[in-house]
Amino acid sequence: MSLTAQLELSGAELKLLQSLLFQECGVYYDESCIPFLQERVRGRLQTRGLEDFYNYYRLLTSAEGKQELAALLENVTLRESGFFHNKPQLELFQKVILEELLRRKHSRRDWTLKAWSAGCSTGQEAFTMAIQIADALAYYYLSNPLPQEPSRVKPLVPPPWRVEILASDISYSALQTAQAGVYLEKHMAGVEYTHRLRYFDKVGERYAVRQALKDLVQFDLHNLKTEFLPQHNDIIFCRNAMMRLDQEEKTRLIDKLYRCLNPGGYLFVGQAESLFGLTDKFRMIHQNNGTAYQRIEKPM
Repeated sequence: MSLTAQLELSGAELKLLQSLLFQECGVYYDESCIPFLQERVRGRLQTRGLEDFYNYYRLLTSAEGKQELAALLENVTLRESGFFHNKPQLELFQKVILEELLRRKHSRRDWTLKAWSAGCSTGQEAFTMAIQIADALAYYYLSNPLPQEPSRVKPLVPPPWRVEILASDISYSALQTAQAGVYLEKHMAGVEYTHRLRYFDKVGERYAVRQALKDLVQFDLHNLKTEFLPQHNDIIFCRNAMMRLDQEEKTRLIDKLYRCLNPGGYLFVGQAESLFGLTDKFRMIHQNNGTAYQRIEKPM
């Protein structure tokens, strides 16, 4: 057995690693995460052919080590993703919030809907958002038809509406999977039969997202720690990103997301997350076990 396979990080080494991860992505890994971190670091040491942590740490903090730092961050931050995760919240999104947004924008003759999936992982959340927005527009169009030239092929987004969905993650490999938009049967558990027919093509044992839906989503590499984040969003999904953040980092992230929203925009966080006690810049919307937060405009 190699020395790397037996590696156990000392207390001082763990503190260095925890500090580096907090500095790079704002996440603090507490004592409960030590076995997880040990396993991930062992894997990276074996990949790099290194036998001790301090040499690895010097690599991570060197100018030449940026690629390896990115690889480590991918290993410790990658989250599982799924289609139509948290059904009550998504029902609130489609049946209440999207309906309100579309009516508000229609009244202003503002035909652009802009959304951001922050921490999109392998893309299922972003494509779920795209499906729900396309469905909501189709339903809205039935009762609010707009003049357009007749066509045999109905677009997913009826003109003059424009939909822009940005999906971002810190993991390059997750984004590669998301951009491919091809999923196994086990990944499709939350997708109804009608949605499979309308938005996916069956290719052997896999399901490929149809191009018309893929065209609504743009994937990009982003770290939520940075200040340079997508602006002017009507909707932000940032679910389960706060679970390992301390109070100060949570507040800082919420403030950034507030600034990334348009007036009256909506923020969705994870089922186990809450803005309670962290900010007074949002009002909570709760219906049938689904929760969202709407940006409050402060009086001048």
